[in-house]
Amino acid sequence: MSADFYEAEGARPTVAVYGAAGHTGRFVLQELSRRGFPIIAIGRNAVRLTALSLPDGTRRVVATFDDAAAVGRALHGAAALINCAGPFLDSAAPLVSAALRAGIPYLDITAEQASAQAVFERFGLAAEQAGVVIIPAMGFWGGLGDLLATAAMGDWVQADTIRLNIALDSWNPTEGTRITGQRNTARRLIVSDGRLQPLADPAPQHTWSFAAPFGRQEMAEVPLSETILLSRHLQVGEIHNYVNTASLRELADPTTPPPTAADEWGRSAQIFLVDVEVRQGDKVRRKAARGQDIYAITAPLVVEAVQRILTSPDQRNGAFAPGDLFDAPSFLAALAPQLELW
Repeated sequence: MSADFYEAEGARPTVAVYGAAGHTGRFVLQELSRRGFPIIAIGRNAVRLTALSLPDGTRRVVATFDDAAAVGRALHGAAALINCAGPFLDSAAPLVSAALRAGIPYLDITAEQASAQAVFERFGLAAEQAGVVIIPAMGFWGGLGDLLATAAMGDWVQADTIRLNIALDSWNPTEGTRITGQRNTARRLIVSDGRLQPLADPAPQHTWSFAAPFGRQEMAEVPLSETILLSRHLQVGEIHNYVNTASLRELADPTTPPPTAADEWGRSAQIFLVDVEVRQGDKVRRKAARGQDIYAITAPLVVEAVQRILTSPDQRNGAFAPGDLFDAPSFLAALAPQLELW
């Protein structure tokens, strides 16, 4: 249905969420509900789905992502599909295929470079032909950095270097993060000389001065899905992504516990800061964002994207990075007060 229908009828389209009972999936359900979207909650575990607190009338469907018939039935009546079930190296392809068969947009929240790249390469043309939108990596990892870098670029048509520096004051990984880390053994990629190339071993390190509360931090290069997104639509000679080593040590420690709720929304107390620097010759532009809980902030990011796709009267179709499809400054501004920009 068109955006005009929703506006005229005062209706909200139904959004399906795969991986609904997972840690990030629950934040996405909460954000969809807050915005008034009817929901189809899909997952692999019936017990966990039943335990979810959801608005009356919400459909709960048990389906494994590799069961095409079950997923197809689950998507009946859905206007869009959000995939929150990692590892996305396993779940993305079958769920993109299901969305294409249903003729609806697909978005996921992967940090996995190989998954994002495969979605672009395998499904971009099919999405354009089917008249739907596909966006991989529309979360904290991937989408946020892509939007910040696009906003920092502004009217520049090319840049010499983009550096994304990400600081977390703690990193209590979810079970899904740990499983994905074990599954994702693909060689990490950077952009150098204007093309994707393997990251050097050992990974380069540097220091970066952040705003409060972080200050000066030791950083290690950890290319994630931001690199894939940015390389799709910006003309840049070098793209590098760094994460502070203090948080990486916590991630690597098998005894680090999962996140625990610290407020009424279920967010952890974790603080993040993403600082993006774009260089063109001797000119420098920067854009930064600070917020709470990398898993929780993914929800307004991906739901804002879905809302814009479903309500845009002149929506383009195909596979996109968020900064290529949306106006980056207005998109970021719409995330206030969850995201503080400067």
